Formats: sequence, C-alpha cells, structure tokens
Amino acid sequence: MAEIIRQFYLSQVMELFETFPVVAILGARQSGKSTLALQFSSVFAGKIHRFDLENDRDLSRLQEAQLTLEALDGELIIIDEIQRRPNLFPSIRYLVDTKPQRYLILGSASRDLIQQSSESLAGRIAYIELPPFGLQEIDNDINQFFLRGGYPRSLLAPSNKASYRWRQEYIRTFLERDLAGIGSEIPPERMRRFWQMLAHYHGQIMNATELAASMGVSHKTIIRYVDILSGTFMTRKLHPWHENICKRQVKSSKIYVRDAGILGALLGLKNHDELLAHPKLGALWEGFAIEEIIKTIQPDDTYFWATSNQAELDLFLLKDGRRLGFEIKYSLSPKITKSMHIAYKDLHLDKLTVVIPKGEFYFLSEDIKAVGLQELIEFLSNKKSTN
Repeated sequence: MAEIIRQFYLSQVMELFETFPVVAILGARQSGKSTLALQFSSVFAGKIHRFDLENDRDLSRLQEAQLTLEALDGELIIIDEIQRRPNLFPSIRYLVDTKPQRYLILGSASRDLIQQSSESLAGRIAYIELPPFGLQEIDNDINQFFLRGGYPRSLLAPSNKASYRWRQEYIRTFLERDLAGIGSEIPPERMRRFWQMLAHYHGQIMNATELAASMGVSHKTIIRYVDILSGTFMTRKLHPWHENICKRQVKSSKIYVRDAGILGALLGLKNHDELLAHPKLGALWEGFAIEEIIKTIQPDDTYFWATSNQAELDLFLLKDGRRLGFEIKYSLSPKITKSMHIAYKDLHLDKLTVVIPKGEFYFLSEDIKAVGLQELIEFLSNKKSTN
C-alpha cells in the first residue's frame, strides 16, 4: 500500500510546534497516527527518540519515566499509544519546562479519556484529531468510501471481501484488546452487543432508557458505554442546538457510528447491493455525509437542530462566526420543504445546503442550494486551499 501524505494534518503539526512544546495526535486505532508521525519525523531537523507503549520493552524503559526521558539528548520525543500510560504527563510537564525538548504524543482515546493531559499540560499542549481518510484526501470512488469507510487498510484493500474481513477483525481486536488498554472492564461480548444496537439506532435520537431496558443494565451504565465508544472515536454524539426562540426544541443527542465501513460491518453489509438494499439507507448516507463534511470544514462547533413540531436540520455548524446548515437526502431530486425554510429563518443561517448523492450546485429556492456530496467536498477543499 503506497504511503499517502496527509499534507493538511502534517502542516497542522508543524504550525502547532511553533507555539506548543507538546502536540497530541488523537484518533482511532489504524487511522494513520503513526504514519503521520513518521512523515513529520522525515522533515524534522534534529535527533528523534521514539517509544511505542504497546511494546513491552518501551514500557519497561519508561517505568522510571523522568529519569529515562531526562537523559535523552534528542530534540523530539515521540510516544505512541499514550492512553496506556497517562501518568507520564506530569513528567512531560516538568521536562518541557526545564529542557529544550518537544513531545509528539499519539493516542487512540480522546482528551476526555486521557484526563491527565489537560490537567498536567495546560498551556503546553495542543491537540489534533486525525480521522480516517476523507473524500478530499484520496482519489477513490465515493461508492467505495461509502461501503468501506476511510480506514486505510479497509479503503485500499484489494477487494470488498478483503475489506470486510479487515473491518470484522478490527472490531474484534478493538473489543478484546483496545478497550482493556484504556482500563475498561466491560466484557467484549457485552460491548459488541451494545455497539451493534447503536448501529441500528444510527442517525436517531438516543433513548438511553430504552437501550438500558434492552441491555438489562442501568441508564447510567448506558451513558458510560456511549462515552467509551465516543471517547475512542467509534461513535459520535451529535448534540442539539438550542436557539433562543419561542418553540419547544429537542434536548437529547443523536448517535452515529462515525465510520461508514465499520457501521456496515456491524450491520453485516458485505457489498454495494446489500448496502443499497438496507432499509436504513437514508440514515447510513446521512451519517456518512455528516462525517465527510465535518472532516473537510473542521468547524468550531457541531450540532443538529429539531423542534417538537417536526422542523429540523441534520447538521448545523459554526465556523469562523458563520452559521452553516446542511440537510442530507439520499435522493437525486430533493424537494424543498417547510422545515428547510423554518431552519433557515429561525437559525439565521448564512447558508443552507441540501446534500445529495451526486450533482453540481443548483438552486432549490433563493436561499437554498442542492449539491452532490463529492462535488461539495471538492468545492470546500478548493476554497480552503485558497484561503
């Protein structure tokens, strides 16, 4: 598999090191964090030391972390799978304050699950979230992305069968090994069952009480399970936006499985025919489009919006002071709806875009445009590169 340079994220690492002595690249396992670190290493003009905390030898070397790291003469120290030893952060804080060292740390859990980093390294650390490949990064057919997802080994596998097999193994390894690596004691089979249940809830308002009854656990336990899957970048909780209007607005979050390929594997979808025949095709497309838009725009804040009288908006983004709305439709001829007009007016949107499977931009009304997902991503990517 040829190495693909993720130039946007590589540039982010370079820029952040101009201000911060510690940069953290966070993202799901196999999303490309180690490869990005190697790419940065190749352009770094200085001596580099690397530690992989999945390697027993490196773990042993860091038993006395401060003594080991303090003795290094390199200017850059890379520590992979940091979530396995979050107690390293106080030592790193001391060392960056007293020595000319920089740290590139990689983790397969969110900063919320690696709580010590924000507490110990406040003001010294910057974060980058590295998702799997997006449509803007690699010239693959959109249908292949929709089926296989963005994980490099899944997307670039020699066949759909090989991709599906890789994703099934990824799910198994995540449940049996990776969750234990962040201290989870949830039995793998129980978490698999829960994850598969969430796959069937994909794109819906999350009802923790209903899930708790189905699983035979408490409401609080369901929240903890969701937080673990969200904190390891497997699911996305899309929170509701509350506008200051005289309407009852939905207060519960929506739940999505973030990668379309992992979602397909959880649902047992092996090929395009099975994907297109699935009864929740519209919800599958919605989640896929939402992730691709978020990857490309990298908004300041991300929400959905809905009211009790059925007005709703699938995706509401705040970016550089602008309000952007997206409605996702798996249709080549979407109809303008009353709900779209209400969302445009009540949310004071700068733009409202209806995202469909394919097609160039065209107007549905004076204020609302429709466009294919790939065409939208190309437009947004070109606009970002010229800013």
